[in-house]
Amino acid sequence: MSTNDGCCLAGMVILDMEYRAIGGSTVVTASLCFGGNVFGWTTDERQSFLLLDALRDTGLNFLDTADLYSRWASGNSGGESEIIIGRWLRSRGGRDRIVIATKVGADMGEGRAGLSARYIKQAVEASLMRLGTDYIDLYQSHFDDLGVPLEETLGAFDDLVQAGKVRAIGASNYTAQRFAEALDCSERHGLVRYSAFQPHYNLVERSHYEGDAADLCARRGIGALPFASLANGFLTGKYRQLSDLADRPRGSSIAPYLNERGMAILAALDEIGAQYRAGPAAIAIAWLMTKPAIHSPIVSATSVSQIADLVKATELALDAEAVHLLDRASG
Repeated sequence: MSTNDGCCLAGMVILDMEYRAIGGSTVVTASLCFGGNVFGWTTDERQSFLLLDALRDTGLNFLDTADLYSRWASGNSGGESEIIIGRWLRSRGGRDRIVIATKVGADMGEGRAGLSARYIKQAVEASLMRLGTDYIDLYQSHFDDLGVPLEETLGAFDDLVQAGKVRAIGASNYTAQRFAEALDCSERHGLVRYSAFQPHYNLVERSHYEGDAADLCARRGIGALPFASLANGFLTGKYRQLSDLADRPRGSSIAPYLNERGMAILAALDEIGAQYRAGPAAIAIAWLMTKPAIHSPIVSATSVSQIADLVKATELALDAEAVHLLDRASG
């Protein structure tokens, strides 16, 4: 399934984009996902609309957000990202052409947190209202909740699927062991199962996914949606010394990567980028796409000009030598 009508919208060319279903579900998405954590934080509503328009015009149909986004920003209370996406959808239309993933379970304050059946059913209604839609394509557990039985959480999700409010479910920040237990629980009790898994995974953060989690996703047909795919912007190559981080919102998260290993990774990205005529960000994402069970890496941008470089990754097919070089530099 692809789109390629050769026209331009808002200055962006619609590409021959690959689409596929997530983890055996009926939810079909592009091979790249846009992270909405920037909406209401590093981009205001006007800029967010420009980004969303550009994404739509390139053929990227997959948006990932959460009820939490962006509660951490001054003056915010949570839900700002969902609200902006909802307003954009109402102004542009075409809800059926956009895949919306959002999350539940993070601490929203005033006791609103966790994965109890009661709270999930309360939180989904709030997300649906903010998004201005009557269904969520992919509803995800944001964090594991060890205080609630898996059967209760999955039972609540199953009720939402049966009611047509949710199409598929996923989980973020689970250990491989707990994710496997959740899959087994669904099978044992005849409940909807997680189709997607969101690990923290990129060239500088490999241990969260490689090994048990990657093997589990590949073996059981789960679509992995790695978040922080560009290591909070480090893998764009823009930050190579501490002075580059001055006044940057994500500076404290990038600083630990400014070491010998980080510089070796950037050097490898530069070398391969010259070969493929692509920027470091596109090469870093293309590397992720070579790994087991990766469905759609999650990426973010704050300007329309950055989107073309991100989309470039969907056109690249790194050869074995390039992958080996990046594996070695980041090992």
